[in-house]
Amino acid sequence: MSIMPYLSSPAAINVARSQFGFVIAFHIIFPAFSIGLASYLAVLEGLWLATGRAVYIDAFKYWLKIFAMIFAIGVVSGLVMAYEIGANWGGYADKVGPILGPLLAYETLTAFFLEAGFLGIMLFGMERVGKRLHFAATCLVAFGTLVSATWILAANSWMQTPAGAVIGPNGQFIPQDWVKIIFSPSAPYRWVHMIMACYLATAFMVGGVGAYHVLRDKGNAVARLFFSMALWMAALLTPLQILAGDTQGQNTLAYQPAKIAGMEGDFTTGVQALHLIGWPSVSQGKMLYDVAIPHLGSLILTHHWNGVVKGLDAWPKSQWPVVDVEFFSFRIMVALGFAMFGLGLLSLFLRYRGRLYDTKWFHYLVMGMAPSGFIAIVMGWTTTETGRQPWTVYGMLTTAQSASPITLPEVITSFTVIIVVYALVFGSGILYVLRMMAKPPGYNEPPPAEDAPLRSHGLVGGKMPTNPAPAE
Repeated sequence: MSIMPYLSSPAAINVARSQFGFVIAFHIIFPAFSIGLASYLAVLEGLWLATGRAVYIDAFKYWLKIFAMIFAIGVVSGLVMAYEIGANWGGYADKVGPILGPLLAYETLTAFFLEAGFLGIMLFGMERVGKRLHFAATCLVAFGTLVSATWILAANSWMQTPAGAVIGPNGQFIPQDWVKIIFSPSAPYRWVHMIMACYLATAFMVGGVGAYHVLRDKGNAVARLFFSMALWMAALLTPLQILAGDTQGQNTLAYQPAKIAGMEGDFTTGVQALHLIGWPSVSQGKMLYDVAIPHLGSLILTHHWNGVVKGLDAWPKSQWPVVDVEFFSFRIMVALGFAMFGLGLLSLFLRYRGRLYDTKWFHYLVMGMAPSGFIAIVMGWTTTETGRQPWTVYGMLTTAQSASPITLPEVITSFTVIIVVYALVFGSGILYVLRMMAKPPGYNEPPPAEDAPLRSHGLVGGKMPTNPAPAE
């Protein structure tokens, strides 16, 4: 049975899409940071219990306060999306509610209650419940963030690759198989890619903060720990993330080939070149100012030199994604990924040479890369969502069918209010978090007089100053 659309002007729909894109691009940064920080805190506390070294608990206390702020901002910023769905996307809420409603309810019941229930112990219970119980609470909060991400990604993955549901007589999606809905064809690939993105984004932010404080005081043991652990993560996890991105690309080629065609700028079906840069002209149906490597696109996508890949000409223009936005956001994400990979390799070289803490230009480079992981996440999410257009549920429910009967002035007004509120309220919150990061971490354990290159623990590489800062 066909799904009848609500009546709304194309201009109003486009502004409503921009509004939702703005809100989710802002919001996604904070859950991603919460996921990474929660696991990092669990690792720090576990290392403290295992070794008894004060440097780990000093680092834990420093990031715990920041985690609390990030978690709070993430919760509040996410509430706006519920308002937007109700106001701007009534058709979507009506038709997809039988699927998305239970998934989001499971997220609340299993993940949010777990996080909220143990967050208080994590924040205030160190002196009240004992070390091991407190560590258990920290681990449960970290586990809760992963469970939350699992449900949210299951919901979004189902929208990308719908399975296990049919359209009922009233136009609503009716669940038939919840296992297929939760574990839709793209869900495992997207979960791995997103969780590793959260860990990498957090690592680069932690490393940037560590680099800032190492520049100010090379003898700060906690700052050196931030710096070293983050760069280990960058060196070890980035190659795996690149591999995970490739496997997700293979999955997307199988289930959303039009999205791949837009990402790659492939307008015609055939053996595809890799378009490094250029301008995808939708009106002319070709790449302008194209810089490309012949056959490499087919090799990457099909793993065959002469593999044939569908171009956008395989679909009517009404079913093309937002090619220009998708094309550039994908390249920004990939470029940042390889920049992270290069930084990780460079850190290994400096660590081997014993110059990790003495190379100031490298410290500035790490500081500059601090937000790169979050930018890559936003660009990846932009690629995913613009590549799904013109569908909200791929191949089954269009964006036009998902919109509420809204007028352009109404959407512009609500969008303006959201921008002003975000700038004032959340802008203040972000500024406060940055000031917290700028405060030097206190430390009770002075580092050794000289570190050996490639030592297995957190404080590695580089020579200590002759007069290290006193313990605080």
